[in-house]
Amino acid sequence: MGIGVGLIIRNGGTSDGTEVIAVLVSKKSPWSVGQVVMFFNVFILGGAGFVFGWNHAMYSLIAYFIAFKMIDVTINGFEETKSIWIISDQYREIGDAMLSRLGRGVTYLQGEGAFTGDKKKVVFSVISRLEEAKLKTLVEEIDANAFLAIGSVAEVRGGRFKKRNIH
Repeated sequence: MGIGVGLIIRNGGTSDGTEVIAVLVSKKSPWSVGQVVMFFNVFILGGAGFVFGWNHAMYSLIAYFIAFKMIDVTINGFEETKSIWIISDQYREIGDAMLSRLGRGVTYLQGEGAFTGDKKKVVFSVISRLEEAKLKTLVEEIDANAFLAIGSVAEVRGGRFKKRNIH
């Protein structure tokens, strides 16, 4: 159910009124289409719980929770991308390790601490969601005190985002 709805929405369609509202709300809010659909279904199934009993409503909620996750995965794709920002005195070692162990390129940016005025190098890169755990381990191994920020990326264009072959 979730994959089917996700494919419909990904290709510009909807199958019912709640999805139309969910698509519109998701464009103007931080919530995904699947989260908005789940929000509506919690209220609908909550009402059904009073009428038909909580056992049936709970099974339906579990099914819709799985469906909402699949809607988001289908709409966003399995290769969800993340931006990463790392501030560390060992920036060069971290960047080299990302290139050799993850096959990801990095960009070094010049930063400055607002409080201290210290000049710092910032490592910037874009990775796949599946590489996030490996990256955290890699940074922890090299510099346990590194500042690491990870954020979701809506779209990646241009550049050389494709993963390099690791020898």
